[in-house]
Amino acid sequence: MSTFNILKREDVSANNQAIFDNLNKALGFVPNLYATYANSDTALENYLTFANAKTSLSAKEKEVVNLAVSQVNDCIYCLSAHTAIGKMNGFTDAQILELRAGFSSVNEKFDALAKLAKNITENRGKTDQDVLENYFNAGYTQGNLIDTISLVGDKTISNYVHSTTQVPVDFPVAQPLELETI
Repeated sequence: MSTFNILKREDVSANNQAIFDNLNKALGFVPNLYATYANSDTALENYLTFANAKTSLSAKEKEVVNLAVSQVNDCIYCLSAHTAIGKMNGFTDAQILELRAGFSSVNEKFDALAKLAKNITENRGKTDQDVLENYFNAGYTQGNLIDTISLVGDKTISNYVHSTTQVPVDFPVAQPLELETI
């Protein structure tokens, strides 16, 4: 397998240097996965525009989707990053493990959303009708559905980038999901 070096500011285009500067200001560092996107002169900006686009989903709901999708796609980088972000959004360790497994025992809407995100990812968009009906019964709309599908695609892109490049995880590594511990 080819090795992907972690690009530094001086290694990237002027456009990506500006993005690195903004990431450093906002996060205090440039995550390795974002630096990997910077191998392309356009991919990092395109990805961040897509990932930060307006959505009908709340920050917590976005993390529900990110965790469920990253678990299905077995992406340790995104699981680690979104475990940290999930905690920043108020989820406990136990809730994060449940969401990764595709359910929530404490919130009906998060449960329906996690089940949908998991099902869409596992079935490559051929969503089971009972899962979809449960999602709508939990109070989500058709507009929320389109936003959820977009977010599944967004996270799948990052999952695939990491799975292909295997750049080092620069977040606290997420613990393995063991269903018997949930």
